Amino acid sequence: MKFLGKFFLTVLLLLVLSLVVIYVLLQTQWGAGGFSRYVSDKTAWHLSLSKIEHNFSSPSHIILDDFSFGHDGQPAALVAKRVDLGLALLQFSDPLNFSSIELRDGTVNLANLTPDDALPFQAGRLQLNNMRIDSPNAALPLSARQVNGGIMPWKPTAKNMLGSDAQFQMSAGEMTLNQVSGAHVLIQGSVAKGRMVFSNVGADLARGSMTGSAERDAQGNWLIRQLRLNDIRLQTVHSLADFLRPIQDLPSVTINRLDMTDARLQGPDWAVTDLDLTLKNLTWQGDSWRSDDGSLSLNASNFINGRFELNDPIVNLDLSPQGIALTQFSSRWANGVIRADGAWSRSDQRLTLNNLAIAGLEYTLPESWRDSWLAPLPTWLDSVAVNRFTSNRNLIIDINPAFPFQMTSLDGSGENLLLARQHQWGIWSGKLSLNAAEATFNRVDLRHPSLSLNADERQIQVTELSAFSGGGMLEGSASVGQQPDRPLTLNLKGQAVPASVLQSWGWPALPASGASNFQLQLDASLKANAPLKSSANGSLSLRTDAQQIEQRMQAGEVR
Repeated sequence: MKFLGKFFLTVLLLLVLSLVVIYVLLQTQWGAGGFSRYVSDKTAWHLSLSKIEHNFSSPSHIILDDFSFGHDGQPAALVAKRVDLGLALLQFSDPLNFSSIELRDGTVNLANLTPDDALPFQAGRLQLNNMRIDSPNAALPLSARQVNGGIMPWKPTAKNMLGSDAQFQMSAGEMTLNQVSGAHVLIQGSVAKGRMVFSNVGADLARGSMTGSAERDAQGNWLIRQLRLNDIRLQTVHSLADFLRPIQDLPSVTINRLDMTDARLQGPDWAVTDLDLTLKNLTWQGDSWRSDDGSLSLNASNFINGRFELNDPIVNLDLSPQGIALTQFSSRWANGVIRADGAWSRSDQRLTLNNLAIAGLEYTLPESWRDSWLAPLPTWLDSVAVNRFTSNRNLIIDINPAFPFQMTSLDGSGENLLLARQHQWGIWSGKLSLNAAEATFNRVDLRHPSLSLNADERQIQVTELSAFSGGGMLEGSASVGQQPDRPLTLNLKGQAVPASVLQSWGWPALPASGASNFQLQLDASLKANAPLKSSANGSLSLRTDAQQIEQRMQAGEVR
């Protein structure tokens, strides 16, 4: 028995001595290299260490220096100058499940992991100190530098470094999250079964600041509980449509409240300056939206989109399932002022303006304004109605060389106007009166031109058409049918007006000059994308002091 006791004591001493030798050797450079080679040879991962440290003052911690770890055949996914592993009793059953892991001065690049692999480590707490994180293939692509923070517990999966159930808090000197870049970033939140909650987010963004809270579900739908942007100064290479496209590409975005103060945004052909905006209770999904008791209020110094520019716009909208109530719109535009209020109805896609007032405009029509007039309206806008219209002292210019015109000090009024129907511009119903101090139509000067019309489903009836030309006066009436062929009937009478007036407006040259009296009757078609001349038929009787002319026109030719 004494021999057996000495034998077992010797074995125990040898075992302890072996453990001591292994303990000492592992903390040498040779031992760290041997351990790295063993792991690299026996697993599907490669490991590199320069040193393993252990101190009895912290017996539950192991320090790894110059740590590099990754999947075989791939660049390292995790590199750190120092790794602190906190040990726990759980190590006996799950050696890679640590009490804590601290990574210092390194990089985590999840792009270097194959899509079906995750880092094999787990910890009750992951602590990051001055790390760089790159995760371009995650649901929310992330790139961050100077990261400090923690994740509890940390159980990474193949598609999510945060794991499926964890709380996190991180700060970063620089961060790009889902293509949005910021500096001095602070993020607090949690993740649970694919649902990611950002309970507190703060960052310096585009020379301004951002604070907010939001969440994203497993299907990619966003809920922005609160977002505030201050003093944003953003420049982008994208057009306005491309700038907004990332929002449209998301499954849905719900905004409980968005506040933007003193923002300046600029793209290649658009800009908005000094923008103040408050948006409440809106869900955006693709090209559509919905809202219960929502609202939008905004004002800015300037809004520019291509040639279109608004100065000092103010917009107040109330949003509901039924549509949009435009409680206020006002802006300076083309050196004038425009004001409106009304509503857009979702059920029939009709915009109804209760009041539309335009004053002091100095506006040159774009070259393509006729094409825009004929082009169909977007799907969300079927019709446009104006209950009351007023115009005061406007200047309208068209520089089209084929038929330029200008109207100076243009005044007008209208009521119950239907200006678009079935996605097509027109004057489909209502009453309209226009008059100007002066006008020029294809280089013919007119004084005090005036026009009054009534429109219904069948035709536009011009009941008054008059102007002073030279030393005389022009008077007439006309009707335009609402059918696709747009049949036109015109009766025009001139008294003591220059005989060249009609020639300037398209009638073949007349062998007459000086003051004249004439009577013109004309039938034609204003059908879209079809020449007017070939459809014109009519008669002209013109008399001057020296001669009298009688002409008939057929298919645009005088016979």
